[in-house]
Amino acid sequence: MISATGDGRTLTIALFVVFIVITLGVTFWARANTRSADDFYAGGRMFSGAQNGVALAGDYMSAASFLGIAGLIALSGYDGFLYSIGFLVAWLLSLLLVEMMRNAGRFTMADVLSYRARSRPKVRTAAAVSTVTVSVFYLLAQMVGAGALVSMLLGIHSGGTFLGVSGEAAEVLTIAGVGVMMIFYVMFGGMKATTWVQIIKAVLLISSTVVLTALVLGRFGFNLSTMLGAAADASGSSGFLQPGGRYGQDVRGDTVRTVLNKLDLISLALALVLGTAGLPHIVGRFFTVPDARAARRSVNWAIGLVGVFYLMTLALGFGAAALVGEKAISEQDPAGNTAALQLAHELGSHLGGRLGGDLLLAFIGAVAFATILAVVSGLVLASSTSLAHDYFGHVLMLGRPRESQEVAVARVAAFLIGTLAIMLAVVARNLNVAFLVGLAFAMAASANLPAIVLSLFWKRFTATGALAGIYGGLAGSLLLVLLSPVVSGKVDPETGRNLSLLPKGVDFQLFPLENPGLVSIPFGFLCAIAGSLLSREKAEPQGYDELSVRSLTGLGAHRPA
Repeated sequence: MISATGDGRTLTIALFVVFIVITLGVTFWARANTRSADDFYAGGRMFSGAQNGVALAGDYMSAASFLGIAGLIALSGYDGFLYSIGFLVAWLLSLLLVEMMRNAGRFTMADVLSYRARSRPKVRTAAAVSTVTVSVFYLLAQMVGAGALVSMLLGIHSGGTFLGVSGEAAEVLTIAGVGVMMIFYVMFGGMKATTWVQIIKAVLLISSTVVLTALVLGRFGFNLSTMLGAAADASGSSGFLQPGGRYGQDVRGDTVRTVLNKLDLISLALALVLGTAGLPHIVGRFFTVPDARAARRSVNWAIGLVGVFYLMTLALGFGAAALVGEKAISEQDPAGNTAALQLAHELGSHLGGRLGGDLLLAFIGAVAFATILAVVSGLVLASSTSLAHDYFGHVLMLGRPRESQEVAVARVAAFLIGTLAIMLAVVARNLNVAFLVGLAFAMAASANLPAIVLSLFWKRFTATGALAGIYGGLAGSLLLVLLSPVVSGKVDPETGRNLSLLPKGVDFQLFPLENPGLVSIPFGFLCAIAGSLLSREKAEPQGYDELSVRSLTGLGAHRPA
């Protein structure tokens, strides 16, 4: 188990302070240049395709990517890489849908969903509920990653003390500190500050990952096969490089469990691939560019950067398995969230002794910290924007609020959502962050994707269908998660360690799959279709035709529906 030395801890804190000072400067600059709702929600639509593409990649390459996936690969081998594949393939669908969403909307997903609806306030309310729910679950992953990251960098561990408080209390305070900072960024800087923080973070993350990848491959003579072989040998498992180590496992003598494991794998894959286009903070980022051409360039930049990054997670994960070892990774964090940081310490120590290890660990840790702060800011902004613009502006104020009122409500909403995320993250701080993201993706695909797809492509889709799809998909995914092994009843058969959120002994598990996507995504589509066909409300062909033109051309996209 590694722990920051006195000099390493000082260096880490210094780098954290440098990043915080820089981002605070960006936030104060953005605050001085944010004068309207358009500035706060969409950054004044001033960002180029390249700038927004880098920010979009930064939004997408979260703590789950940098910390969770590396840990999953290090502990589970081949199967851990499935997250990387799913996240990357997801952009194929997003390439189509997100650009159309940008053309058809103004600030939020609800702008598109309510365009054809007669009951617009109800649709906007449903969209706001879904946006906040999905964003909060995604926030949990980032906050949990923050706790694991800073605890390791500052030498905080269970049973120990830090500055006079217990290790667990110090980790809780760390999560709260990250939450306070993200609230500050959003409340004062809006989209302009969030976008520039994302750009800074993306550049740092890609650069540091390139450095780590080069150092890892250098240890094995830049021979990928040698690295994989060393990782397999260190794992002690003959199937480390084969599928089935974590997902889709064959259980000898138990056909039912074998089938369920394979279905769980399919469920996870569906959630990762289909969830991206329904993530509110990804959709909202496309409203920051001036036109559809810039939106397409954004996607091209994002796909390139995201593709390169996820290929490099192979080196991070398998390199950690080979050089750090499964035992050391599990002892530091059973979920594997610190594998990339332990790898950085090992590589730095190999090059420059203890000082080299502390230096590289501090730098990579600061980059991961920047990653978390940037992503959580985007998520809080998406949630607060939906509450202020959709619910307050169009439901409570009947579409006639003053811009100053909307922005003020957005700032208050950012504070409330951030506070809720802090409290929930404290409870869920022992779960793997990549797994938490998988749940958020499943909810986005179940609740948001059916309404988005049918609104854009089905002429008979109605407001009732939108409500049924959003609430049905959201409730279905939440209920299945609640009744799944994630929440209760899962115990490691070899060690007896509790693997669920609730304490050992609490077991109300009824749904056998860990990811609900396989059931909840079709259920969301079924609810949306049934709601449209069974309601007395009639679809308006003219509204569909107008939305089709708007989604394909962007004409009138900046005006309210």
